[in-house]
Amino acid sequence: MEWVYIEDIGKYVGKEVEIRGWVYNKRSSGRIRFLLVRDGTGIIQSTAYSKEKDNPIFRAFDELTLESSVIVRGMVKEENRAPGGYELELSEIIPVQIAEDYPITPKEHGVGFLMAHRHLWLRSSKQVAIMKIRHEIIRAIRDFLDIEKKFTLIDAPILTPAACEGTTTLFETDYFGDKAYLSQSGQLYMEAAAMAHGKVYCFGPTFRAEKSKTRRHLMEFWMVEPEIAYYKLDDVIALAEEMIEFIVMRVLERRRKELERLERDINSLEKVKRPFVKISYDEAIELLKKEGFNMEWGDEIGGDEETVLSKKFEKPVIVHRFPALQKAFYMEPDPERPELSLSFDMLAPEGYGEIIGGSERISDYDLLLKRIRENKLPEDAFKWYLDLRKYGSVPHSGFGLGIERTVAWITGVKHVRETIPFPRLLYKIYP
Repeated sequence: MEWVYIEDIGKYVGKEVEIRGWVYNKRSSGRIRFLLVRDGTGIIQSTAYSKEKDNPIFRAFDELTLESSVIVRGMVKEENRAPGGYELELSEIIPVQIAEDYPITPKEHGVGFLMAHRHLWLRSSKQVAIMKIRHEIIRAIRDFLDIEKKFTLIDAPILTPAACEGTTTLFETDYFGDKAYLSQSGQLYMEAAAMAHGKVYCFGPTFRAEKSKTRRHLMEFWMVEPEIAYYKLDDVIALAEEMIEFIVMRVLERRRKELERLERDINSLEKVKRPFVKISYDEAIELLKKEGFNMEWGDEIGGDEETVLSKKFEKPVIVHRFPALQKAFYMEPDPERPELSLSFDMLAPEGYGEIIGGSERISDYDLLLKRIRENKLPEDAFKWYLDLRKYGSVPHSGFGLGIERTVAWITGVKHVRETIPFPRLLYKIYP
């Protein structure tokens, strides 16, 4: 008998098949037994009917508990009332391992309990849907950059000798007697790679030792960072817009079932079409003042302010040209107003805040050296970075997109802890 996955079950109507999975739920109704089995690709209702209480299938059914592993065999039938529209008419149940006292039950559990059992919570239908959408988002990003735009993937190191954006939020480690840090970003290395390949990106984990407990922060998160030679600020903003539209449309096309399982408002996602709203930092400050925030020019736009701004628009909003003193040392100043940087943040709608941050990079050697010194960064550690401005320097730009915040927005999940399989939170590193 052929072993098949539930996602392909529609191809086997009228045929005997074998499904290997776990017990999602079960119930009895007189002479009928209903067994819901999941296998990671879907859930199927399996049914058995018998006038005899001592039927071998009924005995095996009675033995099963929630999350027991099981192999079921039977005939595939169309059944509109069943989950997925198909049903398995059982001919055999083979228990593989009986789960005793599975801790996550249908009753309500607190977040603390669920996070402590994250290795099991991942099996729940909502968590499965979130991870499927996360996978689709990552696949869409790779398809967009690899196939649509013909970028080259360049892997950035995780251990670095210096900070990308200051040392206050770095995890420090010993590197054979020297200090090393877990990477905040692969951007500086992508700048080097862009001078070799023109348009590149890295995709991997990044780390921030930021003592924050907000719903938007993790200590370890995944980021995709494109970098493109000869791109100016407007060019890289346009690329970010195009990529976000591509991602959202792909998820709507391929993961509508999962979005519905999460009860996500699909209408709001369907509005994510270019062009997005663009406002300057100056305009953002004025908008926030009108909303009652006590802000002056030069103040940072924090999480609360981002939430208010993003709720004012149905599409992502791009805030550009932040004060240079707020931003990283490598950002190009605005030639018309040197107190500003050629930078941008993209805020997701519905109050999800920043999902992308990017800029045009400084291409002049003397200006970059000056900024390194002003920020009291170790010049020796950045010698290689300065070299990029000595040997064929060109204007170049890039951005970083945080996967977890993007997943939170697209899925409608309120906290990023549910958007990554095993979140690393402040003082929480188990399991």
